[in-house]
Amino acid sequence: MIITQTELPEVFIIKNIASSDNRGWFMESFRIDLIEESLGREITFCQDNIVKSNFGVLRGLHFQEPPYAQSKLISVVEGIILDVIVDIRKGSPNFGKHISIELSNKNKKQVFIPRGFAHGYICLSKFSLVTYKVDNNYNKTAEAGIAFNDPNLDIDWQLPINKIILSEKDKSHPFIDEAKCFDYNQLLYE
Repeated sequence: MIITQTELPEVFIIKNIASSDNRGWFMESFRIDLIEESLGREITFCQDNIVKSNFGVLRGLHFQEPPYAQSKLISVVEGIILDVIVDIRKGSPNFGKHISIELSNKNKKQVFIPRGFAHGYICLSKFSLVTYKVDNNYNKTAEAGIAFNDPNLDIDWQLPINKIILSEKDKSHPFIDEAKCFDYNQLLYE
């Protein structure tokens, strides 16, 4: 595993290394000790999720409001996605900044997204299977999001708008300036 910090210093990319032979390949897909060493703190994942999406489906930009905020470890089992992470911590020097990373079963990359960041992705292949771990249980009343097409964020989703498929919920998210964002000084890991 190779773990590298991104332009958003709290977000990490994890490159998994596979060893292969005539039988196929083997890869460690999760090592809590290496992840915690990179983060500089303990993390306890408590829930795993699996999502299948078809080409053009955009999910996001989502987050859970405190006290149900979640860190996420995102992986792609099949297909290709463009994963987007936005810093939504008001007062942060990176507030409103985002990074995009292509995740696929071929590049074997994962991304760790801490609490205080919105997350979304778009399926760029015929379909994708995405798995992700979270460190806090889901709570429907804490669901929140930011509009995928917020002009303040200027995210390139790599598909024309008429090819993007959204849920009704994702069509109604506010722009970042109107969203219930986090306070940068708020304790997110209690």
